[in-house]
Amino acid sequence: MRAPLSWLREYVELPAEVTGRELAERLIQAGLEVETVDQAGADLTGPLVVGEVLAIEELTGFKKPIRYCQVNVGQANGTGEPQNIVCGATNFAVGDHVAVILPGGVLPGGFEIGARKTYGHVSEGMICSVSELGIGEDHSGILVLPRDTPVGADATELFGLRDDVLDIAISPDRGYTLSIRGIAREAATACGVPFRDPADVELPSASGESYPASIADATACDRFVLREVRGFDTAAQTPVWMRVRLHRAGMRPVSLAVDVTNYLMLELGQPLHAFDRSKLNGPIVVRRGEPGETLETLDHVRRELHPEDILITDSSGPISMAGTMGGLATEIDEKSADMVIEAAHFDAIGTARMGRRHRLHSEAAYRFEREVDRELPLYASYRAVRMLAELGGAEVLPGVTHAQEPVTPVTVTMAADHPDRVAGITYGRATVVRRLEQVGCTVTGDDTLTATPPSWRPDLTDPNDLAEEVIRLEGYDKIPSRAPRAGAGLGLTPMQRLRRRVGRAMAGTGYVEVLTFPFTSERDADDLQLEPHESRRRALRLANPMSEDEPLLRTTLLPGMFKAAARNVGRGFGDVALFEMGPVFRPRTDAPDHAPRLRVDRGPTPEEIASVDAALPEQPMRVAAVLTGEREPSGWWGKGRVADWGDAIEAARTVAREAGVELTARADRHAPWHPGRCAALFAGETLVGHAGELHPRVTRAYGLPDRACAMEVDLDRIAGEMPDGVTGPEISTYPVATQDVALTVDAATAAADVESALRDGAGELLESIRLFDVYTGEQAGEGRKSLAYTLRFRAPDRTLTAEETTRMREAAVAAAADRTGAERRT
Repeated sequence: MRAPLSWLREYVELPAEVTGRELAERLIQAGLEVETVDQAGADLTGPLVVGEVLAIEELTGFKKPIRYCQVNVGQANGTGEPQNIVCGATNFAVGDHVAVILPGGVLPGGFEIGARKTYGHVSEGMICSVSELGIGEDHSGILVLPRDTPVGADATELFGLRDDVLDIAISPDRGYTLSIRGIAREAATACGVPFRDPADVELPSASGESYPASIADATACDRFVLREVRGFDTAAQTPVWMRVRLHRAGMRPVSLAVDVTNYLMLELGQPLHAFDRSKLNGPIVVRRGEPGETLETLDHVRRELHPEDILITDSSGPISMAGTMGGLATEIDEKSADMVIEAAHFDAIGTARMGRRHRLHSEAAYRFEREVDRELPLYASYRAVRMLAELGGAEVLPGVTHAQEPVTPVTVTMAADHPDRVAGITYGRATVVRRLEQVGCTVTGDDTLTATPPSWRPDLTDPNDLAEEVIRLEGYDKIPSRAPRAGAGLGLTPMQRLRRRVGRAMAGTGYVEVLTFPFTSERDADDLQLEPHESRRRALRLANPMSEDEPLLRTTLLPGMFKAAARNVGRGFGDVALFEMGPVFRPRTDAPDHAPRLRVDRGPTPEEIASVDAALPEQPMRVAAVLTGEREPSGWWGKGRVADWGDAIEAARTVAREAGVELTARADRHAPWHPGRCAALFAGETLVGHAGELHPRVTRAYGLPDRACAMEVDLDRIAGEMPDGVTGPEISTYPVATQDVALTVDAATAAADVESALRDGAGELLESIRLFDVYTGEQAGEGRKSLAYTLRFRAPDRTLTAEETTRMREAAVAAAADRTGAERRT
């Protein structure tokens, strides 16, 4: 809502020295969101005056019409002599009054005016259009003023061309501030000055009905008012002051009849509509839509109406979408001399749904959606017909049609100290009552207050609403800042601590954490090469997805990770190491088709909570990583190392180590990994995930580099294998003894199986084992490979002898030979 300061001053007795910025600060303290304060016309300087056109000479020989004019500007030029001005507009005649800027003046946008020779004559100024003055968009002709406008008068002051304009963001519950009336009321309260209500006009005594009307559906409309005018001068122009205010408020002037309704909507907050009286057929009825009805609206769109639409109809059918947009058949045009002015109070929810249903948004609908003052229609309609009479020469017909349905007034009961308890400070009953009365409430009671909110505040329905009014008007800045007292807690849960440790560990080993959307599509299942009946294909479909391309909840973290990696690679970052930690969503086989809808007037029962839990999918926490490019970078120090399946497995082991769990890897075939380069990861006998090199079809589908690698593990399963308690490592002060051993095995034998056998055979003094070389070639033999391991032994109480370490090494080799057929390579 844009509110010119000069307009607000008409109804608020603000001190003359108060600027727009100062008023904005006070409104912000009172809870309004003033986004900007625009200083309209601030760059308009110099002599801008009213002139009278004395003579016009039509210049010929040019491609466009050019006029050489003599303009009387009074004593504004210091001599009283007429100004000679060259002008290209043709919409004015001798005797018209116009806005003239003299040499030395500057128009908005920094356009400096001087005396200069053009089209063979010296032009001593400029005759201005509304666009050049910054008060409109029309630049087809100059601004012609009423002939009673005093010649030589300062046009800047006369028409209010300089003004501060407050741009205020209106929250949905503060619909009353979508008007000068509402903002002025807030300004008066914030500044502690008197307020004059623009709707406070004396209505004429009742003298029968105007145009006949009735309400057929009380749920759609509870008040409907009509008044009539006759003999409106269709040639009457909107006065400049009104055009300026409409433009400052963000509305385009159209015609006097339309501009009056828009002006009053901005001033009072009550949308109005004018019907051409000659185009109406029979009595008007406010009702809901009927099947098969259509209406061509003012935007020249024929709309199929819905049975829940709120319509204004006559004998011919729908003539307007109530509170949203009028119909083309009854619109006001250049011949409309007789008009019926409508003001009503329509249902907010019904109006909002109708606008969304038809994708039709208007200033009127914007206000009705946020509730308007139910008492305004009588007063707003009377002001409208009176302005049409004053500005357009219309005759106001006696009588008013006033159809209404009874509405029970709202009362709110609140303890007098309720605002005190909400804010944590003491206001006292007198302050609470005073502030509520400033809002417009009628308050009775002592310790328990009964407040009747005013008609313009339908948002006040709860004690907390009243408490908020007291607190904001007293000032949020008066609420002291106190640090909250945290109760004694149990700290983080074991799972929370594990997640933090995993995140730090992955970041410490060079991975960058990403957060991807938890949405996926059926195509992702195909791109991952999942089997037709694979459980990961069974995904939950969202009722209202953010994108129709991804309507499913993810069952694996990998698609989002692959897309994030591909996006980085596509932007020139070839060496990628990303990880993500988050839930996946696995539907239960016994879940109901639809989740239950719980009541909102009370808390759920244990049975209802159980029914919701039964409908929820399983949501295990997963950790995934993806690698492309070099894992160890190249540089002056030498060639780097490309990331491979071993790095993916090591990433999984990094996760498991933070839980104190040791993973073993076994060869497996599992999409989306390469069937020969995929490892199943086990914690004991529990499968916790997979890692390895991605299938070539998968890398092509997601645009990843060849031989990209990935891993995904179930953090919940890993946490389930965590040892009880915290066991610190035993640190020996004795030296380590190292033994290397090379074994040849069949090429199909998994290195993990050989490592497991060596570990079991070496005994309890084995500290660690590491595979440091894999060789295939002639010396290993056809169909065989050589695996070289480093065994580290250490005793807690002594230095191991060479004989002891040799004996343990030989025991390890024997165990490997027995279980895997390994032979010692010499």
